[in-house]
Amino acid sequence: MNKQIRENTLLSCWIIFAILILVHGFEAIVLRMDETIFGENFINKVFGILVVFRVVRSLNWKLSDIGFAKTGFIKHIGIGLLIAICSFIISYGAEIIILKSQGYDIGFGIFTTGFSLTGEADVHTGIGFILMCVFFNIINVVMEEGTFRGLFYRIYGIDHSVKFALLFQAFLFGVWHIVTPLHNLIDGDINIGAFIGLSVGYIILAGLMGIKWGLLYRMTGSLYAGMADHFFNNCIATNLLHVITESGVDEMMIIRVAIAQLLSFTIILLVWKKRENR
Repeated sequence: MNKQIRENTLLSCWIIFAILILVHGFEAIVLRMDETIFGENFINKVFGILVVFRVVRSLNWKLSDIGFAKTGFIKHIGIGLLIAICSFIISYGAEIIILKSQGYDIGFGIFTTGFSLTGEADVHTGIGFILMCVFFNIINVVMEEGTFRGLFYRIYGIDHSVKFALLFQAFLFGVWHIVTPLHNLIDGDINIGAFIGLSVGYIILAGLMGIKWGLLYRMTGSLYAGMADHFFNNCIATNLLHVITESGVDEMMIIRVAIAQLLSFTIILLVWKKRENR
């Protein structure tokens, strides 16, 4: 496997990605683990972690070779959290201003949301559900950062430039998120036009996030800063800290996430360019 991957890096990445996204799609669309008490599609993430370990071992690499550095854990986690907190303070503020301008009273809630078998949304406020959300999101960022920013970036970089490796892993990360609108299309929640629009949107936004976290990896030498920012986005800003109005919950979540991600992407890109100029 070592020789095959090194001699066919692009094909190898696509094969690994195809296996991972098939498992991802099977869990989301067939098993629907997010509609169980767990409220999360986590099987594909555990499977992905095992695949990463297997491929790294077959290449005679260490986990530190794909970004799980042995030093700087606390420092880089702190950098990632600082970026996320500052970005989302601004985006939550923008969301509140927009809602206030529309005449809404604003409230905040800390809870997780899941889905019953009938498809109706359930709100879970128990500490057990919150801890479960945190745990599953840790698994999620370890798998996604280890796979896209770590494994794919490193494999493709064997015989391609670091710039193309950065863009390639970001593109795959964007495609990875098409499973969500595909799920909605199959369930009849959206039509084909909405599916295409959402898929393009996911590829662009998730792709920008992939570039941002890839740049953080290149600047810090580890995956931890990107993992921390990724975790805050997924766990806190979209799953735990909710904005509540008289008409619903998180009706402007996509605006909140887009503002935070575009802002942090711009800042990190400017820092990267400044460092490159030096």
